[in-house]
This record gives sequence, structure tokens and C-alpha cells, in this order.
Amino acid sequence: MDKTYLLQAVVLLAAAALAAPLARLLNVGSVLGYLASGILIGPHVLGLFADVEAILHVAELGIVLLLFLIGLELRPIRIWTMRRAIFGAGGGQVIGTGILLAVFAAIFIPSVAVAVVVGLALAMSSTAFVLQVLEERKELTQRHGRLAFSILLFQDLAAIPLIALVPLMAIRGAAADLTQSAIAIAKAFGTIGAVVIGGHFLLTPVYRMVASSGVREAMTAIALLTVLGVAGLMQLAGLSAALGAFIAGVMMADSEYRHQVEADIQPFEGLLLGMFFTAIGMSLDVRLLLDQWPTVLALVVGLVAVKALVLYIVGRWNGLNPRQSRLLAIALSQGGEFAFVILGLATGAHLLSDDRVHLVAVVVTLSMLVTPLLLLVHDFFDRQRAPVAPPEYDNLPSVEGRVVIAGLGRFGQIVARILRARGIPFTALDISPDQIELVRRFGAEGYYGDASRLDILEAAQTGKAKAFVLAIDDMEASLKTAEIVRRYFPHVPIFARARNRQHVHKLMDLGVKEMRRETFLAAIQLSQDLLEGLGVRESEARRMTAAFAELDRRRLYDDYEHASDREKLELNAKRFAEELEQIFHEDSAEAVALARAADGSRNDAPEAARAPAGKPKPERDQPDAPGAAKAS
Repeated sequence: MDKTYLLQAVVLLAAAALAAPLARLLNVGSVLGYLASGILIGPHVLGLFADVEAILHVAELGIVLLLFLIGLELRPIRIWTMRRAIFGAGGGQVIGTGILLAVFAAIFIPSVAVAVVVGLALAMSSTAFVLQVLEERKELTQRHGRLAFSILLFQDLAAIPLIALVPLMAIRGAAADLTQSAIAIAKAFGTIGAVVIGGHFLLTPVYRMVASSGVREAMTAIALLTVLGVAGLMQLAGLSAALGAFIAGVMMADSEYRHQVEADIQPFEGLLLGMFFTAIGMSLDVRLLLDQWPTVLALVVGLVAVKALVLYIVGRWNGLNPRQSRLLAIALSQGGEFAFVILGLATGAHLLSDDRVHLVAVVVTLSMLVTPLLLLVHDFFDRQRAPVAPPEYDNLPSVEGRVVIAGLGRFGQIVARILRARGIPFTALDISPDQIELVRRFGAEGYYGDASRLDILEAAQTGKAKAFVLAIDDMEASLKTAEIVRRYFPHVPIFARARNRQHVHKLMDLGVKEMRRETFLAAIQLSQDLLEGLGVRESEARRMTAAFAELDRRRLYDDYEHASDREKLELNAKRFAEELEQIFHEDSAEAVALARAADGSRNDAPEAARAPAGKPKPERDQPDAPGAAKAS
């Protein structure tokens, strides 16, 4: 192997390994780190790489794999449930931004059709960039984050016909004969149809055969073969490899091997995408930036401003408040990776000159660099701005003697449904307005409010409540709420949900007596069902799981007394296992003896006195031992 290539590979991998962690440490996003590292090691700064195009061609496989993974997620039922946000918000953003940018592009590009393609290409944001930024900021599950995902999803869908359109435009420009254009279009659709039909009948049997071999690397190989094979076939037909990858993903979306394929492809996609953004940074023409910086600056400001304006309007139209709309507008205001793909195809098809494409590439790259900086500036001014206090909670009912439920997640909803069915009034609080909206849609009763705040607990009349149900998922918020209730409403009993043993111990520190670990009882019941499925008698299985539950409750309290002594905890765990094993052994021996005695008495009894055949009456649940703990 050439030493130069080996050294370049080492440098590229080192840049990918260091750029993302350093960028995340600086709180600017990993994609920005990839771009910056690419600029640094590229031909215009340190000059460690000269042939950026070769690296970019290899790294474009990251876009191919990204589209494949997007296709895997696009089940028809999912698109249908998100149809309003995807096609309404996404369609409005792409069309509105595309038209405005096409008008500006027409100033520099004589062909109206090509200007429209450029405008639509620049209307696309960076899916990988935006999702990474929102995930790092923990905003992906917030309202503007979910709307951003829907818009990105539409952009990914819109990019497919746009990618397919560019080669067809080249054919149309080269041959005025409509027959040749019709043949090219028919060839494209024929290839797509052949891929879809062939994939429908061939993929599942092939994957089943490979999976039955039990060779893990064979599954990885067939997954990559599916993506690259379909992508290569589409390229032979004159279409985009990205289009082929997307179709391959959609074909696999309903397959039982989808999750395995996704797990096999994900590492390659992440690494190649990182390499792609690094190569984009390398391709940034620093000399062009320095020579034409007024033009570049004006174009970057224009691109970001136009996209942000349209996105802000789309956000407000979809019910976001001003702050959420601003965050949405900034997060998606940059150009995206599809701009490089589409403009690269346009250059290859001789629809755009190299000079213009290089200028647009610099603008798109800088818009990516600007986005995290704009978010940091927004956050700074957002903290400095005197907050205009929105309603802190809904208007709460004034019914005395009700139960107060803090948290309307899975746990709290079950409690609320049981109380509602029994006719017991309750006030349910949750800090997430989206969660409140969701449960109200299904007929449940809930109110927006932070249960860890004293004023909201007072508004919910917690002091007059018969009980307080602590069902908050977040452990810190749960403990804070328990502390406030115990301090200001000590007469109100707390029934708490605990995530684990440590959570139980911390609640016990606060004086909470009634606690249930969220998975403990379900695991006990499942274990009983498992024992019965393995041939253990129902009564014996019930006794065994009841003995385990009782011992575990005792150990829970014993561990609490020695929570800081790790050695003592380890000894307790070993002693618990030995004691449980001894109890199970004695119980099994006693059960066998009782069964033999019962069989003997039935044989000695007269025929008329024997119990009739049929299903035995289930035994009653064994009550807890007098010393059993209340925390389970």
C-alpha cells in the first residue's frame, strides 16, 4: 500500500475521531467539528489532502446510506399519522423557500428551470446536521423539534424526485427530440418498477436464507449489497444512487429483518457521514472566500435570512410560540447535503458552471458553520431577556378530598384510569403540555403544571387531598416534589413510583412509606407465568414468587441501613441468594410430600366423595408477611 494513502487515512480517521468530541465539548455540534477539521486539514490550509474529489466521492456513500436508513423508517402508516406536519409544514417550507431562492438565483442563472432547481436545492436543510444539533440540545422531542423532523422528512422525500430530475433535464437540453426524453423517462420509471417488483419477491427469501446460516458478517454483507447493488443499478439507468438507496430502504421497511439491517448499516452510515462533512470542509475554497468575501457574505446572509423567515412563518402557522418558531427557523436555516449532491449532478450534466457551483458550495458550507453560532447567540439573548411569564399552570378545579397525581406518563395514566372508573375525583398534573394534550385526546383528565413547585401544589389544593400519587418519571424531579409535599403537606400520604432500589432509598430518606418499583411486580408476575410454563404447579409457582418478593422487600430495607457500605451490600446479596435457594428447596420438598399425601387420600376415599373433574379453583393470593416492607 502507498505510504501516502496510509498516512492520509490515518489523518482522516484521527480528524473524525477528535472533531466530534471536541465540538461537543465546546457545545457547538459535532457536524461543525467535522467541517472545521476538514477546513484545517484540507488543501487550502495545511494541505494534507490534494484530491478532495476522490474523498468526497467515497464519502458520498454516507448520503446513500442515510437515505437508505430514512427509507427504512418510512412505513406508509407512519407517514399517514404525520401527514399534516410532513406535507403541510414541510411542503409549505420547501415551496415557499424554493420560490424565493429561485427568484434570486434567476439573477445569476439565465435558465429559469435551472434556477428553480437551484432554489429548491438550497431550500433543503441538512438532515444529519439538524438532527444532531437538536439531539445534543435535547430539543428533538419538544414541539419545534418534532416539527423540524417532519419538515426534514418532507425535504428528504422532495429531494428524491429533484435528484432524479437533474439528469433528465440534461437529456432534455441535449436533445430537443421529445421522443428521446420520453424514452429516458420510461427507462427511469421502468428501472424503478423493476427494482421494486424484484425486491418485493427476492429480498425476503434471500435474507431468510442468509439469516438461517447464522453467520453475522454475512448479514452485514447482504445489507450492504442491497444498498450498493440497487444504487449501482439506478446509476446504470442514469438515475441517482441516492434514489436507489431510498427505494431499497422503503422495500425493507416492513421486513422482519429491518432492525437487524439498520443495526448493521448504522456504524457505516455514521462514519461515512462524518467523512462526508469533513470532505465538505476540505472542499471549502478559502481563496474564493477571501477574494469574494463581500459577495459570499451577502449570499450567506440572504440564504439564512430567507430560509429563517419562511420557517418562522411555518412555525407560527403550526401553533408554535415565538420562541419555538425562532429555534425552528435557526435550526433549519442552513443549506444541506442535498445541495452538494444536486449541484454536483448539475455540474456533471453541464447545467451549471464550475465557478457558480463552487460559489454556492462555499455559501452552503458557511451557512452550516453559522447555524450553531446563531443558536448560541439566541440562547444568550434568551437568557438576558426578562421572561414574560406565561401561564404557569391550567385553571385547576376546586374539589376537596380528591387525589392529586403528579406525572401523567405510563404509570400515572393507569392510576388515573382506575380512579376515574371507580368515580374517585383526582387532579392530575404534568409538566409537559404535549403529554396533557395527548391524554386529553383519549378522554383522560389532566392539567399542565410543574408539581415540584409549591404554588402549583397549593393551587391543586394538595393540603386538602386524601392522597398524593408521585408518578413522575424523572428521578430528580420526583425527589424534589416528594420533599416539598413532605415539608408543606406532611399530613397527606404519598404513594410513590420508584425507578429502582436507589430511588426507593432516597424516597425513604424523605420519609415516604408507600413505594412501588415500576417493574418489580410485573417481573414477579412474569416469573410466575414462566415457572408455570416450565411445568411448575401453579400453587408452587405462586409460593416461590411470593417468597422471593417477601425476601426482596426485607433485603431492600436491610440494604437501606447499609447503603454506603458496598462490602455489606455484596454480602447481603450473596446471603439473599443462599437463603432464597434454601427456601425454594424446602418448599419443593414440602410440595412433593403434600402432593403424594393428597394423591393417597384421594385413592382411599370412596368414589362418590371424590371431587368432580374440571378446572381447579384458583388459590387466593397469599397475604404479605406481617414484617413485609411496603416498598416493592
